[in-house]
Amino acid sequence: MTPFASGAELKDALRRHDYIADDEFATVVHLATALERPLLLEGPAGVGKTELAKALAAVGGRKLVRLQCYEGLDDSRALYEWDYAKQLLHVQMLRDRIGELLAGRADLADASKFLAQQDFGLYSETFLSVRPLLEAVLSEEPVVLLVDEVDRTEESMEALLLEVLAERQVTIPEVGTFTARSTPWVILTSNDTRELSPALKRRCLHYHVGYPTPEREREIVTARVPDVRPGTAHQIVDLSRTLRDLPLRKSPSISEVIDATRAATVMGHDADDPDSLGGMRDVLLATLLKYTGDVDLAKTRLGGAAPAAAVSEPIEPEASAPEAVVTESVPSRERVTVASRPANTTTAVFRGRGGGGRDAAGSGLRG
Repeated sequence: MTPFASGAELKDALRRHDYIADDEFATVVHLATALERPLLLEGPAGVGKTELAKALAAVGGRKLVRLQCYEGLDDSRALYEWDYAKQLLHVQMLRDRIGELLAGRADLADASKFLAQQDFGLYSETFLSVRPLLEAVLSEEPVVLLVDEVDRTEESMEALLLEVLAERQVTIPEVGTFTARSTPWVILTSNDTRELSPALKRRCLHYHVGYPTPEREREIVTARVPDVRPGTAHQIVDLSRTLRDLPLRKSPSISEVIDATRAATVMGHDADDPDSLGGMRDVLLATLLKYTGDVDLAKTRLGGAAPAAAVSEPIEPEASAPEAVVTESVPSRERVTVASRPANTTTAVFRGRGGGGRDAAGSGLRG
């Protein structure tokens, strides 16, 4: 049961925890909690997907349980595993007693048959090492379950999630089925590094979180850097949006814009001087960009000079990359949609060139 009567009420609650969401996004999140459905958030890295789960746990008074996904993640790290050391200690404690019970057995076959019929309690809840998915099910208090960067796992791992997402339960063959003691709010995030399975998507509400509008991004920056002057926030946001239009390997995320704003504030940026940012721009690029090639390209483009051939030469994508880039017409220029190709992440770089496109969808903070 959601404690919020509407999306607007949830939006106001999130804002009190410095998470800025637009009306549509807040309504979708509210529906996910009211309908008790998992919410799958897709979009580029750093637009507030992970931060939503943290803020939602705070406003809902719930415990946050996080499963950080990575390549090679298996059920022993996501669901549970047996505590073999504790089981071995238990057997050692029973050793003398077992010896007494077997003393009267006629032969080895009889002793083996007798042991097979005994329940020594080795496979019980006592000897379970609980991992995030099972922890969310067994928790006595309501939880927000965050399955972060689910696209980094193999498809086989998605199958393990289905029972939790659809039935809110976990089945352990040796013990039985554990049903959630309270309905968890489930948030799954994806940076679009690969397409998720239809089975997973079918069990979730879906929302694409893109880069926010300039106005909302300034609002986010101001909320996270309360001592920043409005002029500084305006100039930093404008710089970041200019950089996102360049063919970078990794465009600046909202969290990096916040870092740049803090850096400009520490360096004493004069918000009333429109040229003040230019003197510290190269330093601010260290907070906004993460690759030397991106920094060189940004300095060339922002300086007004023609880009060097080595910098501007496009990288040929591999066969696995989309054949064409989908574009949409917007006032005064053309933009590239995030969903039309791999997200602008390090992983996507090695499959083809990352993009600088941006989405006008409202978002929160870093994700």
